[in-house]
Amino acid sequence: MKLPAWCVEALDRAGGRLDAYLGVADPPYDAILLVSFGGPEGPEEVMPFLEKVVRGRGVPRARLIEVAEHYYHFGGRSPINDQNRDLIAALERTLAQQGPNLPIYWGNRNWHPLLDDALAAMAKDGVHRAIAFVTAAFSSYSSCRQYRENIAEAAAKAGPNAPTVDKIRSFFNHPCFVEAVADRLAEALRKLPRGRAQPPRIVFTAHSIPDSMARNCSYANQIREAARLASEAAKSRHWEVAYQSRSGPPQVPWLEPDICDRLEELRDEGVTQVCVVPIGFLSDHLEVLYDLDVEAAQHAGALGMDFVRAGTVGVHPSFVRAVRDLIYERVAHLPVRECTGAMPAVPDNCPADCCLPPTGGPVRSR
Repeated sequence: MKLPAWCVEALDRAGGRLDAYLGVADPPYDAILLVSFGGPEGPEEVMPFLEKVVRGRGVPRARLIEVAEHYYHFGGRSPINDQNRDLIAALERTLAQQGPNLPIYWGNRNWHPLLDDALAAMAKDGVHRAIAFVTAAFSSYSSCRQYRENIAEAAAKAGPNAPTVDKIRSFFNHPCFVEAVADRLAEALRKLPRGRAQPPRIVFTAHSIPDSMARNCSYANQIREAARLASEAAKSRHWEVAYQSRSGPPQVPWLEPDICDRLEELRDEGVTQVCVVPIGFLSDHLEVLYDLDVEAAQHAGALGMDFVRAGTVGVHPSFVRAVRDLIYERVAHLPVRECTGAMPAVPDNCPADCCLPPTGGPVRSR
């Protein structure tokens, strides 16, 4: 019997040991589930979407109306679903060519297509065991454990025929992810005017989370490590980390500094050029388009600073390779791939204390 090409590749990486990739104790995977946040695709969906996101959090109606205006600024359509469609299409092409050639299902936490519908479809189609790829590179309650809870809830609703679903690990230091970020950074730096007295300051950003959530995970350390790795890969030395898109009551501490506050400090330090890299986001969805391309860009302009924003990894070929590699790593039972650095890769199976809820109960954020 001739082994598929991806199995031959697995044997090569595992030193010829069949037990390194052959799941003798577990049934084989027969599907992939892409899991994401979701977003509205028309003005009429904006408020229902936001109401679903904040349900049970006691967010004032005035705040929802304010955030809704961010969506209406772009026609009431978040680009996140279209970007997930593009990623699925790129993955399907890659997996068809290189394997493992598994069908891809798609379910969101907060808007259609919903996880409940995806798990129901998988059960109907006879899927027994699936790999979940969550569109989040970093570990926190809202980007790891909460998604696993969402998947478990959707499986329970799908009934006894629902598949077993195993979540792929966070991948902040996967070499191909870092390569894609570094390439986007290099592209952006080329857009800045030359000849300034000081080199541009690179500011990596990620979605802020409450301090009470950050204490229970490695989110902030992973962001900083990925930023360091990407900076080194792009041969850029002048970098730092800031946060964006915080929400919640002002008296509740969240990770800082805020990107707009930091721009003011940088101006006072004599910095005249800034390149912002939204490393915490995989695609150019609304927090990137509004909070950076509108608010931060306008703020930098008012401060007299040159401002450029790097693209997110999106469907960069290196990132698509990273996702395929993560799928293949789990299917073939291979050791995790990671960049050499101060922080080790996240285990491929989440430990029991992974990304615990914030003190005082869950805070719903991205």
